[in-house]
Amino acid sequence: MIQSAQCDYDSPLGRLRLVSNGRALIELRMDAEGLPPVATRRSDAVLDQAVQQLDAYFAGVGEGFTVPVAAPGTDFQRRVWTALQQIDYGQTCSYGRLAAQLGRPTASRAVGMANGRNPIAIIVPCHRVIGADGRLTGYAGGLDRKRWLLRHEGVPVA
Repeated sequence: MIQSAQCDYDSPLGRLRLVSNGRALIELRMDAEGLPPVATRRSDAVLDQAVQQLDAYFAGVGEGFTVPVAAPGTDFQRRVWTALQQIDYGQTCSYGRLAAQLGRPTASRAVGMANGRNPIAIIVPCHRVIGADGRLTGYAGGLDRKRWLLRHEGVPVA
C-alpha cells in the first residue's frame, strides 16, 4: 500500500500544504497557515517535482505544471479540473465558456461549484476562471490570492 506524503511550502501567498499519494499530487491546500506545520516528510518524487515547479512558477520562470495530479472527485468535477489545466498561463476563461467547452452550456453554476472544490489550487489553475463580465468572482483561496495569481501571470485585473 502506498502511503501519502506531505510537505509545507512557503509561498508568496502564505504556507501551502502539498499532499502526494506517491504517484500523483492529490492536494494543495492554501489554508495551511491554520494547520500544524509538517515537521518532516519522507522522500517523495512527486512532492519534489511539485516544489521545483512551484519554485519556478513563483520566480516567474515557469508557466506550466507537469507534476502528475489525481484529485478525488466526481466524474463531472474531474472533467472540469482537466479543462482548467487547458487554460494557458496568463489567460482567463469564463464559467459559461468552460461549461460550453464541456458540452454543458447551461451548467455554468455546476462548473463554478466544481471549480470551488478543486483540491489542487494553483497547479490546477482554478484562479483563471472569471465571471462572464470579466470580474473576479469567488475563489476558495480568497479573492486577494486570486488577484495576486492573475497579476503574477500578467493578467490585468482591478
